[in-house]
Amino acid sequence: MKHSFLKPLFKAVRLWYIPLLVGILFVIVSIIAFASPLTSFVALAILFSLSFLFSGISEIVFSLSNRNELDNWGWHLVFGLITAAAGMLLFLNPGISMTLLAFYVGFIVLFRSIAMISFSIDLKKYRVPNWGILLTLGILGAIISFILIWNPVVAGVSVGLLIGLSLLITGLVSIFFSFQLKKLHTISKKIKPELKERFERLQEEI
Repeated sequence: MKHSFLKPLFKAVRLWYIPLLVGILFVIVSIIAFASPLTSFVALAILFSLSFLFSGISEIVFSLSNRNELDNWGWHLVFGLITAAAGMLLFLNPGISMTLLAFYVGFIVLFRSIAMISFSIDLKKYRVPNWGILLTLGILGAIISFILIWNPVVAGVSVGLLIGLSLLITGLVSIFFSFQLKKLHTISKKIKPELKERFERLQEEI
């Protein structure tokens, strides 16, 4: 089976800071949701739609820029397309109910959380430290997303707070992911060109 971390070890990951920017954006949006739980549905929908559009387009750029560096670049492209599509739908329909808004957010968070759980398992295979942090955040994100999709009002907790919490976890996951990419970027820069050439020849032979 082809692992996704062989290429990044030998090729510098481009635009590794894009997931960092996306993560910071989600954290900021989550703080706004926490600080203003009584904000109108329309205002929240517009805010989320713009953040989804920005993050989706950014991830599309990131995936296409690293199509020769990352074996799993296609998944990042799918993340970007789905996130951008959700943002566009929210932007075109800002008057949706809070329940439907929770469904949109829950679906995006669930999709990304499952991907990050898989990513953390890859990190474990390559003995990358702190892989458990990403796994824990991915599991928490998946749990909250299930709540948002199936029953957004639990134990008196408002939908806005749950959405804020889910976006916060998503943002932290994206930030952590970017730092792992930065480590791979730094490692690749330290590998000698001769070793990179030997790896490429070995890949061609295989």
